[in-house]
Amino acid sequence: MTDDGGTGNGQPGSGQPDDGQPDDGGPDAPSYEGLATFCGLPWVTDPAELARRRPRVAVVGAPYDIATTHRPGARFGPRALRADAYHPGTYHLDLGVEIFDWLDVVDAGDAHCPHGQPERSHRNIRAKVFEIARHGIMPLVIGGDHSITWPAASAVAEAVGWGELGLLHFDAHADTADIIDGNLASHGTPMRRLIESGAVRGRNFVQVGLRGYWPPPDVFAWMREQEMTWHPMDEIWDRGSRAVIADAIARALDGCDALYLSVDIDVLDPGFAPGTGTPEPGGMNPADLLRAVRRIALEVPLVGADIVEVAPAYDHADVTVNNAHRVAMEIFAALAHRARADAGGPPPGAGPLPA
Repeated sequence: MTDDGGTGNGQPGSGQPDDGQPDDGGPDAPSYEGLATFCGLPWVTDPAELARRRPRVAVVGAPYDIATTHRPGARFGPRALRADAYHPGTYHLDLGVEIFDWLDVVDAGDAHCPHGQPERSHRNIRAKVFEIARHGIMPLVIGGDHSITWPAASAVAEAVGWGELGLLHFDAHADTADIIDGNLASHGTPMRRLIESGAVRGRNFVQVGLRGYWPPPDVFAWMREQEMTWHPMDEIWDRGSRAVIADAIARALDGCDALYLSVDIDVLDPGFAPGTGTPEPGGMNPADLLRAVRRIALEVPLVGADIVEVAPAYDHADVTVNNAHRVAMEIFAALAHRARADAGGPPPGAGPLPA
């Protein structure tokens, strides 16, 4: 040991040789270092560069929460998912795939959501998502309250074909109200807006995880008229999540060649996701949700997704942030596995494949 506490090689305490060059850690640096991009991925916000590079997935922030009916704070969700999530590594044990060896993902920054301007904010979200989707890049939108699904899924539908998009929606709440407190663009109304506009047909709109005490019978009557399908928590408890997800996939894709996935983090029981605006006890556990999302991304032509309603001010020990972050990681891993299979890559390195 030298006087400076090092190991005699010029790098105090490191045990590594000194080649005279700084070590910045690169992509393997811990999550508490460097710029806070999603998963430490490249920051690519220029539309021309996105069009040139054409990554498989572009992460988009939608820091907007003025459509909430209870606790605000989801505007801070995109930043928390970038900065506060523990980065677990990039090798998926169950699929045996090194994710970013097979999947090009970038962080495309945020849509501009100016304070107190819902129409302008939604317009900016839609424009940014469409700029990505029109090039065949899959947008993964991190919110933000659930109202952002209206502009985001509309943009994807515009890119792939109006009415040709199935939508699989995980949530404690149906979000199919007509109007709430005079607001047509509440976080409790986006799914009705998507169906009314024709962006998504009701028969291809499937919901998983509904529970609690809302919506009332008149809203369910409207949902039946649209031929919507929903799988409440009681059904998941009775039949199990595997059977429910199989039915949900089949229904959402019946007559569609593309699917949009929307995950409201309050589909999880608040014991697993306290950091959200409208927590509802009795929800899913993370193991079932993550495996459901993985299966969906493995089996369907996924063209867009969002993860919403993460409100970090109400979180504890980043548990909500980390669960939401892992939803994205399961999507990435499944897409990487598919890309490897399409390229004739080596077989999985560890763990069994899903049945």
